[in-house]
Amino acid sequence: MFDANKSRNETQASDHALLQRIASGDREALAALVRRHQERVLALAYRFLGRWDAAEDVCQDVFLRIFQKAGAYRPDAQFTTWLYRIVANRCWDHRRKSAREPLTQADPVASVGHSDGASRVNREERQEAIRRAVAALPDRQRLALVMHRFEGLSHAAIAEATGWSVGAVESCIVRAYASLRERLAELQYEK
Repeated sequence: MFDANKSRNETQASDHALLQRIASGDREALAALVRRHQERVLALAYRFLGRWDAAEDVCQDVFLRIFQKAGAYRPDAQFTTWLYRIVANRCWDHRRKSAREPLTQADPVASVGHSDGASRVNREERQEAIRRAVAALPDRQRLALVMHRFEGLSHAAIAEATGWSVGAVESCIVRAYASLRERLAELQYEK
């Protein structure tokens, strides 16, 4: 039988070993770490920034930062928490450097699976409304919501990754959901 905790622990140990190798300048170890976590980093950055080009830039910055700072990683900390903190910081940096732009691409996690044209159009309109509503959230609320809803992180893990208190994370998530409900109700998409 598959033991998820054992697999997670093995991955964590493997990440630690890769970071030790990266700290000594091993570029192949960095490539292995990129292969393992690139999709997750790219998805989180895209959901926060709303643009693929920006997400790709941030993703590249994240792994460059890991290469530069691998020696500063504390093995007693969980790698994914450290990774999320780097992603969050790089996203904040990118947001500060660039003006807020409207989103133009559809969410990569949106599913289209039905063949009924009208149903598909309604679903796509709703997904677009949700995507725009999420994009309109204040940065802190959006980051907390994305990390919780899409990345599945606990409030405590988000707090550790962002440096916020658990109460601040909970408040951001509650406010984000309230704002989304309000915005979607205005657009008559709330159930």
